[in-house]
Amino acid sequence: MLSKRKYLFSTTIIAGVMAAAAPVWAQATSTTTSTSTSSNDQDQEDATRVQDVVVTGSRIRGVYNSPSPVQVVTKDESTLQGLASTSELLQSNAVTGGTSQINNLYTGFVTNGGPGANTIGLRGLGPTRTLLLLNGRRVAPAGSRGSVGSADLNVLPSALISRIEVLKDGASSIYGSDAVAGVINIVTQNDLEGIVVEGQYNATTDANGGGDRSRFSISAGHQAENYSIIGSVERYDQEALLVGDREFARCPTQGFLNTNPSYQNYIDPLTGQPKCFSLDNGGVTINTLGLSSRAGIGAAGSLTPGALGTFNRFRPNSAITTGVVGFEGVGGTSSPNTNVRDTYDPRMLEATLFSPVTTTTAFLGVNAKLGGIELYSESLVNRRESSQLDFRQLSLDYAVGSLLLPANISGGSAFSVDQGLNGGRNVQARAFIGFGLYEAKQQVDFAKQTIGARGNLPFRDWRWDTYASYTRSKSEYTYEQFLTSELIKSLNVVVAPAGTPASLTRTGIGPTGPVTVTCAVNLTDPTAGCIPAPFLTNDTLAGRLPANWVSKVVRPVTGTTEYNETVFSAGIDGSLLTLPAGPLSFFLGAEFRKADIDDTPGLDSQTGNTYNFSTAAITRGKDAVREVFGEIEAPLLRDVPFAHELSLSASARWTDYDSYGDDTTYKIGLNYAPVEGVLFRATYGTSYRAPALFEQFLGATAGFIASTNDVCNNYDATTTNPNRAANCASQGLPAGFTATSSVRVLQAGGAAAGLSAETSTNFTGGIVLTPTLPESFGRLAFAVDYYKIELDNSVSQVGAAYILSQCYNSSQAEFAARSGYCAFVSRDTATRALTVTNGYVNIATNYVEGIDYNARYTTEEVFGGRISANLAVTQYLSRYSQLFPTDPIYDAIGTTSDPEYTAQFDLTFAKDQWRVRYGIDWTAATSDEEDQQARNGYSLLNDFGIDTRLNDYFLHNVSAQWAAKDFSVTVGVRNLFNAEPPSASGYWFAGVGNAPIYSGYDYYGRTAFVNLSKSF
Repeated sequence: MLSKRKYLFSTTIIAGVMAAAAPVWAQATSTTTSTSTSSNDQDQEDATRVQDVVVTGSRIRGVYNSPSPVQVVTKDESTLQGLASTSELLQSNAVTGGTSQINNLYTGFVTNGGPGANTIGLRGLGPTRTLLLLNGRRVAPAGSRGSVGSADLNVLPSALISRIEVLKDGASSIYGSDAVAGVINIVTQNDLEGIVVEGQYNATTDANGGGDRSRFSISAGHQAENYSIIGSVERYDQEALLVGDREFARCPTQGFLNTNPSYQNYIDPLTGQPKCFSLDNGGVTINTLGLSSRAGIGAAGSLTPGALGTFNRFRPNSAITTGVVGFEGVGGTSSPNTNVRDTYDPRMLEATLFSPVTTTTAFLGVNAKLGGIELYSESLVNRRESSQLDFRQLSLDYAVGSLLLPANISGGSAFSVDQGLNGGRNVQARAFIGFGLYEAKQQVDFAKQTIGARGNLPFRDWRWDTYASYTRSKSEYTYEQFLTSELIKSLNVVVAPAGTPASLTRTGIGPTGPVTVTCAVNLTDPTAGCIPAPFLTNDTLAGRLPANWVSKVVRPVTGTTEYNETVFSAGIDGSLLTLPAGPLSFFLGAEFRKADIDDTPGLDSQTGNTYNFSTAAITRGKDAVREVFGEIEAPLLRDVPFAHELSLSASARWTDYDSYGDDTTYKIGLNYAPVEGVLFRATYGTSYRAPALFEQFLGATAGFIASTNDVCNNYDATTTNPNRAANCASQGLPAGFTATSSVRVLQAGGAAAGLSAETSTNFTGGIVLTPTLPESFGRLAFAVDYYKIELDNSVSQVGAAYILSQCYNSSQAEFAARSGYCAFVSRDTATRALTVTNGYVNIATNYVEGIDYNARYTTEEVFGGRISANLAVTQYLSRYSQLFPTDPIYDAIGTTSDPEYTAQFDLTFAKDQWRVRYGIDWTAATSDEEDQQARNGYSLLNDFGIDTRLNDYFLHNVSAQWAAKDFSVTVGVRNLFNAEPPSASGYWFAGVGNAPIYSGYDYYGRTAFVNLSKSF
């Protein structure tokens, strides 16, 4: 008889526990239970012994050895690690293998699922290619705005989780189209008797505080002969962590080697230290005045400091009496280095680094037996309330002849043509104002209801299971916005007639002296209630704006998103016959799924009435799929010479989408153990994924990224690529060109443009060694698994920055013909502003390849207790994308957010009622230097001599647990040595301060935690 324990790990185990049809079956061979409901002796045994388990990756019950690698993390292990929520656990490097994930750190970024959503994607292939299950059944997408297409981890319960199983292998033929990179199954307890109260608090130890997290839950269950019921209610709170709360985030710098005269003024001339730049890498400028080129006195740090020169950007300086009186020059012919300008405002420190969130979750599971049929039901409801504060610039245009301009500014040539605020009149002056903070809020309500029945069939050991589920996610999201229509009215002012209400007037210094003005619309529409814009003064430039005007032109704009999913599923499994090596088992099933999305942005967003902010059209669409699938497990040989075990598994699925038609996928797997203790395993499979609803139907959305993304910035000095220099010059851009407008980015679904379904192949092969050691030596298990996934026609957004880079680096003929990447790029001939179309397209290839290493050692009776040690290492060999088959391959591995290696090690000692754990997470060093040289032809060397390498990063965690039969307390410290994220110049990376954004780094700092659990 094969020893099932010989081929299986525990914590970083290579097998997992699951049956797709129902959680009661998934529990059949598992002994892992929550600390609060089991004896301490049992807990120690669960923590250290190698478990007998069935495998995620098969719908056939009773499968103990899978050819697919599976990792299992138990609830108790999560508690010892100090992870406060299911989201934190799933997004840890131990689960993700070091690939970057979307979490609450992405304040101010446009992300799928909207702000506040937390998602997970395995193998670096994104969340739409990782399937999330709760007790073997799909978790539908949730979130806000149009790009809702992945499950939001915030909806998951934490209180009743028994374990989490991670299948790191493609499984589309078994689970459906989303399981391209893998499957994650959250298994809840089903045997709780009594009441359990649990609380956890994670407190950061930084003197500035911020980022504390807490969770409180009550769980209850009752088990009877013919029925059982189990449920929980919990609340999770994460308080805001502000930019100013952490030292590394407070002063983003743009350091360069001082070998190029154009870069030498990255040192602040006022302090002699590296200058702080805005968190979006500079932008245009803030607290600065834009005028047509004219004579002025240069500011310190310009090429003509204190001398008369020609400038087109100015900032207040009351000591200046020549040129533009009261202003010094900070940009233009005599000061091409824009680093003299102000791009940083102390109010930026009040923006959120980690956005605050509160989730309230309730879960209820009921089972009842009626004759030979078992009925079951699961209900999950969740509400997420999240918000973000971000800093915003306001570019306010004053028209030629405006009464709001003082005499020293109103003369001279026009600054630009009308940009939409002045009714067609040319712009005399532009105020680049650091407006301050604006708020975004989201409330997402999620509800999932499942009902089903199962029982035995009168054939051998055949069983049937069928269920239906309905999920509805509805969100309301609000942004504080400048309304273009209100700005237009407020800037069009006239001399206020006698008798005009004082509340509708403003008095200041105009072109000819003091004047009182009112909005022109107030004269024709007495109900307009328009408040005049502020006069152009130093206070205006500094962002000290009249409160009554701000309350009139800034309004909350609210949109709603609704996502619905319905699933009907049925299956039969059992054995067909008995082979000499064991039963030939099968599963046969069918499933119908339909989903629809309806995102309706606020009317002002739809009509483009939100000034200098993203606009969005309605996203509305639906799709349905019908599938038939089957699976077999055939034990071919057992306990014969040279074949201790040989088994074959195979699965196939026919899929038919309303949108993209039908296709067939398959997967085959093989286990071969020549002798006991040595197991070779391999799988090969295919996948077929129709684009998600948002990828098909996303309404046209316009947003903006910083002007520094214009690859023609100072192109004559920063690039060695002759094509780029020539292409920039061909558009009439002068040497030393500096972009002054944000880059407009258009996004849209690809259904109308002929977006196709994607296909892929997936291979995994490995070896598991479990040598038989003398009993006194303990137990050892080791596994190595190689994997390769290749997607064809992969649905993706290439990225605006990448499109720009490849377009301007292309040949001059391709650039002139607007072919290739240049088909997605345009530049306004008057303003020189860029527009990039970054819609959903099919890229030629998306490829990822790597190796997973796992080792576990356990030994007993050491100092009277047990020791277990686990090591998991992920090595990425290659990951790249190609939009066109002829594109050069740029491998992302080793660049920022894509480390080549990550590893996790933990050592646990258990004795009597105590458990002590020490863990280390390692993220390998990364550098964008070679990648930047290959893509763009110039170096990233910066930081005054330090290159862009991000050093190796280590996180140390320590904890201790004391547990009795009905009470446990766990205390510990995460990030024991208070390691900050690696540092490099904020110029090159999307990040905060001088730290790039990457979910594998800890931005909280050292955190102490305590978890208390009491059962009754």
